[in-house]
Amino acid sequence: MSPTAVSTPAASNGTSHPAKPSTSSQIPAWVTPDLTRLLHVEHAPGSFTSRSVSLVNLPAGAVFARITNPTPATCAYSSVQASRDLHIELNCDLVYTNHSCKPSLIFDMEAWEVKVGGGGLKAGDELTFFYPSTEWDMAQPFECLCKTAECRGRILGAKDMDRGVLREYWLNRHIEEMLEEKA
Repeated sequence: MSPTAVSTPAASNGTSHPAKPSTSSQIPAWVTPDLTRLLHVEHAPGSFTSRSVSLVNLPAGAVFARITNPTPATCAYSSVQASRDLHIELNCDLVYTNHSCKPSLIFDMEAWEVKVGGGGLKAGDELTFFYPSTEWDMAQPFECLCKTAECRGRILGAKDMDRGVLREYWLNRHIEEMLEEKA
């Protein structure tokens, strides 16, 4: 590959395609990464609630962003479990990705990527993921407010969720392995 080219994310068939010569306006935001081109954070006035909203349209399975600036952390309401023994702080606006029982994103911690969920993503969609897909034990379990038909009510870490429910979701390898060990 020439020094002025970048590679776009892998297509669904596993191949990658060389991009045009790089300029800041041509490098996809998920490569740089430039989250300001991918999402907008909305803070509710007078409360501590916030959410992130997509600024882009992407198909299911596409890479939305890469996790590039994490720091090790302890299990906390703001951390993401990256492996069996590692929790991280994202240190970017991805921290405003809320939980939903019908998630728009998947946090693939083995690849250190945030991918678009099965329904695809449209500009204006709230960015959400299914917290038990990364979390074995939740620092702060909560009553889900997603109001989707799929809503599971009380959200706990994967170790405390019904296995039938978990089978309906994409799960990180570390969660799958710990579930197998618990069986």
